[in-house]
Amino acid sequence: MRTKSLFWILASLVVFAACGPTDTAQVAEPEASTTDSEEALVDRARGIHERVLALDTHVDIPFNYATEEVDPGVRGDFKVDLPKMEEGGLDAAFFIVYVGQTARTPDNYEQAGQDAMTKFNAIHRMSDEMYPDRIEFAYTADDVERIHESGKLVATIGIENGYVIGKDLSLLEKYHELGARYITLAHGGHNDIADSSTPRERLGDAESEHDGISAYGEEVIAEMNRLGIMVDVSHISKTAMLDAARLSRAPVIASHSSTRAISNHPRNMDDEQLLALKESGGVVQTVALGVFVKNPPDKAEAMQNLLAEYGIASLGGIASLAEDQQTELRTRRVELDSQWPAANVSDFVDHIDHAVELIGIDHVGISSDFDGGGGIDGWNDASETLNVTIELVRRGYTEEQIAQLWSGNLLRVWREVERVAREMQGRHSTSAPER
Repeated sequence: MRTKSLFWILASLVVFAACGPTDTAQVAEPEASTTDSEEALVDRARGIHERVLALDTHVDIPFNYATEEVDPGVRGDFKVDLPKMEEGGLDAAFFIVYVGQTARTPDNYEQAGQDAMTKFNAIHRMSDEMYPDRIEFAYTADDVERIHESGKLVATIGIENGYVIGKDLSLLEKYHELGARYITLAHGGHNDIADSSTPRERLGDAESEHDGISAYGEEVIAEMNRLGIMVDVSHISKTAMLDAARLSRAPVIASHSSTRAISNHPRNMDDEQLLALKESGGVVQTVALGVFVKNPPDKAEAMQNLLAEYGIASLGGIASLAEDQQTELRTRRVELDSQWPAANVSDFVDHIDHAVELIGIDHVGISSDFDGGGGIDGWNDASETLNVTIELVRRGYTEEQIAQLWSGNLLRVWREVERVAREMQGRHSTSAPER
């Protein structure tokens, strides 16, 4: 059983007693009823949340992670740390090795590789050296479940932006050995592998460079399949996403994307993409990043007009302003937020509902993008993770379905990726790929 507060444990016992059977795999939760009191609904959700394995596929970290400056074992300013994970019942996370896109030069490739290693080392320092009694690193899907059953939190790694391999395919094997289990093919701006859904003018990007996945990108996907690294299609263009789903021998994932039918943002996936993802056997990890969840066009236009008044193109440019201008801009932004309320958990679950209705419960999961821009009212850090389960119960999802959304579907895909890797390497053992 996970290490939770005494209140949570007692609440779980109450739910077990009410349900009768002690075999939790057989417990079927009734659909939420309008006659249920809020207190009863929350109690039932707590019991479910205690029993399921809650896994977040996208948690960003800074370059000084797992140091005295950013100690993950201490409750601090970041949205995810071990205390918040324990408080909110967030059992497992893919911690992200992210390196931003820059010009594709030999020097920049080398620097990107060094930056990637800084984050790899930080994640392993957290789990292997600083807090091995509280969190353990998972190299396989089976590891995730084993570690969870031991009562520890689970850490693993996703790479955000294939730019970190440059033009050296051999780096894929190195990163796999270090524990990378998915790679987002591109990020903000095109790279050598794929076109991005958000080209960058500052990098000289045209609307499209490769018309999807490049010839080199095809080699990258094949090698990822061989090694057992999940192909992540978040951030890449629609054409690239459809190419990747077709080219990959294993199911693909969208590690942190929501649905375009609910919020028309270029980082979200439209219905054609979702259906292609289903056809691949993959999973979309709906993401709780406010502007992806709820993006009213009028607010977006008002925000751009506001930024233009201060001569900046995005909030990232606020640091260039004088201190009094920064204060004024923040105040005016709050006024905009009050006019167009921020996204909340209900808005977020609308995306889950749409994806489930379109492609089925087996192909939908959950992610936050915490500390990379993620966070909504009600799930603004890891300590509030229970609130997502409460809303799912309110919508009528069963315990089995909630377990699928929180981790079951992603672990199924991960295991299939492992199976394809064994097949491609000519190994027939049911054991996990060697590391």
